[in-house]
Amino acid sequence: MTEPKAVPTGLRFGTDGVRARAGNRLDEPSVRALGLAAAPLLGTDRVVIGRDTRESGPGLLLALAEGLSEGGLQVVSLGVVPTPAVAHVAATEEAAGAMVSASHNPWYDNGVKLFSVGGLKLDDVVQSDVQAAWDAEPRRDEKSGSLNWSDDPDRAALWADAVASSVGNRSLSGLTLVVDCANGATSTFAADVLVRLGADVAVLHACPNGRNINENCGSSHPGDLRAAVVGAGADAGLAFDGDGDRVIAVAADGSLLDGDDLLAVCAIDRHQRGVLPGGTVVVTVMANLGLRRALIDHGLTVYETAVGDRYVLEALEVNGWALGGEQSGHVIFRDLATTGDGLLTGIQALDAARRSGQTLGERATELMARVPQVLHAVPVSSDGVEVVAAVAEDLALAEAELGDTGRVLVRPSGTEPVVRVMVEAYDIAEASEVADRLVAAIERADRI
Repeated sequence: MTEPKAVPTGLRFGTDGVRARAGNRLDEPSVRALGLAAAPLLGTDRVVIGRDTRESGPGLLLALAEGLSEGGLQVVSLGVVPTPAVAHVAATEEAAGAMVSASHNPWYDNGVKLFSVGGLKLDDVVQSDVQAAWDAEPRRDEKSGSLNWSDDPDRAALWADAVASSVGNRSLSGLTLVVDCANGATSTFAADVLVRLGADVAVLHACPNGRNINENCGSSHPGDLRAAVVGAGADAGLAFDGDGDRVIAVAADGSLLDGDDLLAVCAIDRHQRGVLPGGTVVVTVMANLGLRRALIDHGLTVYETAVGDRYVLEALEVNGWALGGEQSGHVIFRDLATTGDGLLTGIQALDAARRSGQTLGERATELMARVPQVLHAVPVSSDGVEVVAAVAEDLALAEAELGDTGRVLVRPSGTEPVVRVMVEAYDIAEASEVADRLVAAIERADRI
């Protein structure tokens, strides 16, 4: 019989694992091959895995488990859990971890995130090694027949307990909250933990059916949450993404609070209490100028990285710092977790606001005056890196035009086939006009 050959699929690790259309580019043979390729490179004989609520999740989770098991690892499945639960169990049990999820993408996409021993995202060297091994690994429809697998969904309680205990003996008693679980992995966890802390909680979009994950709900579509918070007269709302590693908040008046707002609230609270190592907060190039100024005005140091929570975490690890995050709502409390955790972030922000005697919205508004940003995600059919290179002159012209009164960032997405455009300026009309010109340039370059 002819041995199966490796088939190039174009599947590549981005800033947060690998993602693609499930059953099409990302199919069970490819995920099985990924598991087999990664197994010897994870530095352990045991791996904890989980998935979100997508229709393709069970099949891809099993395929991943088969590959990891064939590669010699003992596989423990937590079932449907948030990504931070996988990372937490991996950290506490000194195991590797893997999550089958496409985060905030639609239901028809899926992906895989890998964690090294201790629940940390793979570093660039190991990820490159995994990519090379995966590219060379044959895609096989048949299973190996050996599966060293066990189910242990109760282990996710370890993570829930840790999140609840992150505020010590304090509570959220008296707070009225609304949470939007995006019909995703936090659906059976978020309200329980918040109620345990004493909050009065109403829940939206916590009935997953495999195809409604992130559909007009969650952190990418917080309209329902905004209306519910205002309608209920709630103190705040929290909207998670499909796998629960990020959160967007809603103030009592319905205004949105993104990762920048939450970072400002948490960082300044920690600094004032003397529990922010180095007095430093790690942000990405997308961080709003208003956040940077708020932190500096309160005596903190700002350290900037490329977009991607793995780069934020790397800076925290190397320098011994404790707090960093992204505007998208990925926030890492390195003394409490090894990865972004939406529920943990929401609880920490609510607790920090309560220490100030204010609601979350009041505290965020007091601390940070946001500089207007215009954001666009421009779909491209060509390679995003090449498209960005093709508009270099347009970008330079935009930067010269804004000068010291604004910022421009154009970058290919690491998770989707889009080029992201950010223009920041005190004059919103000017920002919009510059952004529109850049979008048009990108669209022209993509057609060439």
